[in-house]
Amino acid sequence: MDRMKQPPRRTSILSYWTLRYLIIISIGLLLTALVTFWWIQQEAMNNRMQTTALLAQEIADRSVSSDGNMQISPTLAKLVEDRKRFFKLTLEMCVIITDPEGKLLFSEPSLTQEEMNHKLNDTLSDSRSPEFKAAVAQIQHGGETLGQVIVLQSKRSLRHIPREEITFFSILILFLIILSWLTIYLLSSKLAKPIQRVAAAAAQISSGEYNIILDTGAKEREIHELLLSFQEMSGKLQQFEQSRAVMLAGVSHELKTPVTSIKGLVHAVREGVVEGEEAEEFLDIALQEAGRLQRMVADLLDYNALTAGIVAVRHDRLDAAPLLAEIVYQWKLTQCESVNEPVLQLPEKPLYVRGDPLRIQQIIVNLLNNSVQATLPGQNLQLIISLTAIPQGYAEITVTDNGPGIPSDISGRIFEAFFRSSDKQSTLRGLGLGLTFSRLLAEAMGGSLVLGSSLAQGSTFELILPLYA
Repeated sequence: MDRMKQPPRRTSILSYWTLRYLIIISIGLLLTALVTFWWIQQEAMNNRMQTTALLAQEIADRSVSSDGNMQISPTLAKLVEDRKRFFKLTLEMCVIITDPEGKLLFSEPSLTQEEMNHKLNDTLSDSRSPEFKAAVAQIQHGGETLGQVIVLQSKRSLRHIPREEITFFSILILFLIILSWLTIYLLSSKLAKPIQRVAAAAAQISSGEYNIILDTGAKEREIHELLLSFQEMSGKLQQFEQSRAVMLAGVSHELKTPVTSIKGLVHAVREGVVEGEEAEEFLDIALQEAGRLQRMVADLLDYNALTAGIVAVRHDRLDAAPLLAEIVYQWKLTQCESVNEPVLQLPEKPLYVRGDPLRIQQIIVNLLNNSVQATLPGQNLQLIISLTAIPQGYAEITVTDNGPGIPSDISGRIFEAFFRSSDKQSTLRGLGLGLTFSRLLAEAMGGSLVLGSSLAQGSTFELILPLYA
């Protein structure tokens, strides 16, 4: 049997980001420190070479007597030592004075001619060793060169940085690393806490507990919006769960009612409880109940399909007036003789809309059927369908009846899924999806379906569709 794949090990956001940002910042600071240290060494070497050149020129100036001859002062050695201390030069320095032919006249520390030739190149302008650098100053008087002063300084001493400065620089880098780590830790901790609260709330929701209360008083806008959005989402999920429970109970009850009726009617006929014309009447009622059950199941399937986005809606160029006339003609064929034919109010010029003819027919038929079902007993129902063009490139189809109207306290909920008024619940057996499905179809065609007005003398629904440009 194959071993189950182990899930990857997870680390907290606090540990994950703190460690990684600490490594990145530490590497960045160390690289910066190395570059800065190298730059300081180069600057120190250049500055010390300038100081060495000034020392060589000072010695050259002091090596000329008042009569214009070259003269080695007996206090020159002391002068070199004083300048070393003053300019903080190291002991790895050699001062050499030669005549124009290159003969050694003075050196500090003391050198022989052979040792000097070994230290300097053939032109006496630089050191033979790459570890040393030389500063040369000519001893001149009246335009005549009397000799030259060469000051040799080791590159190691030129680049030397005092231990105190290195210690201070190291402490500064360490302090910056610790400060960066502390900053990252505090920021990560600040970010992790609301995420942990949201994760804990999500775990509660997954276990079926939707009554979530989060502290949304964070000062940061993004964190505040995250907590507030999650709080609102949990509230909507709670409402959805409650609606779902009510919906399932209502759907189960509504579907059970015709099934029970059909079963009872058919059972009465089968057992011979009723015979003859009464049996036929029972079967007719059973067929009507079966038709209602079929319509409810079809409504439920259409609603689920449309909300899932799997219902195709066309966007054809349609001449609205002939389409409405055909819809009214076909609908009237399915109604009894007592239902008056709707009055059509159509424009004189053709009006072309963009939409799906089948879906438009579904919406109009649903509105007409609702008007018929809402008609009070003995009332003479009058229906009016009008078509007009409205601004901003839309056409408006209104369906008006003279029925009892829709009470103002429920007019804002008639497009909610599975909602039905108390009157309809007692007389009709639909699922309350007709208007919801019709509005979804209208929106899928780029339009809308709204309740225009509802008075005691009737209601008006407005179907808005885009004109075909």
